[in-house]
Amino acid sequence: MKLIGPCLILILTATITLAADKNAGQFKPDQSKLMAKPPKDAIILFGGTKDHKFLGKTGGKTNWPLEDGAIVSTAAGGNGNHIVSSVHFRDADIHVEFMLPKKGSGNSGIYIHGNYELQIINSFGKKKIGKGDVGAIYGFHNPLVNAGLERSEWQIYDIRYRAPRRDKDQKIIKDGSITAWLNGKKVQDGAKFGEPRSVYHPYRYRTTDYLKAIWKKQKATTVGPVFLQDHGNAVRFRNVWVRPLDDKAMTYKPDAK
Repeated sequence: MKLIGPCLILILTATITLAADKNAGQFKPDQSKLMAKPPKDAIILFGGTKDHKFLGKTGGKTNWPLEDGAIVSTAAGGNGNHIVSSVHFRDADIHVEFMLPKKGSGNSGIYIHGNYELQIINSFGKKKIGKGDVGAIYGFHNPLVNAGLERSEWQIYDIRYRAPRRDKDQKIIKDGSITAWLNGKKVQDGAKFGEPRSVYHPYRYRTTDYLKAIWKKQKATTVGPVFLQDHGNAVRFRNVWVRPLDDKAMTYKPDAK
């Protein structure tokens, strides 16, 4: 593991940020303009070029194509061709902009730490929404409102993520939480979660040795990556970044001890 010196937040700044975040309701990002400008202390994961910080799930280069400044989810069979960030973090603000394809369900997602999915799917105009709709923490919490837009529009997620805390035996002793905004509407407000539930998440379904090593490290340190999900739909992503809320962010090297 290699520390990202320029991207670490100063202790004083982090202390102020964490103290102010005791009330999740204070997290209210400005989603009025697209593309949203990242803050100075953000780590850009994808900024529209081939020089991005996502890898394929074996640790090699991703095969998702670039089109007009966006990276496009590409199926490779079995709904498992996810891409994973080389930047790992514990607590962070996460920003993702996406556009649904013209056909199909638009199913995709943002797998935070490979375990907790902020759902992406076409839910526009749907009156009754649940744990499988856009804005949901899949399998855990319904979205508070239906904030999904039409297929032709760029949509914007801002997520404040607090990782679960584990003890020396790697058991969760404090639940994690997510507050999320989608297209100017709050869809999760300090929603709590514990152990992951789905058997289809990247560390469990069609996993790889590279991901198994990350999961082992993550259980010991509560530091991990963010994935963009392949679910057989050509969802477009752009302007993806994380802003660490502590000093745990690092670049993962599989051969590091």
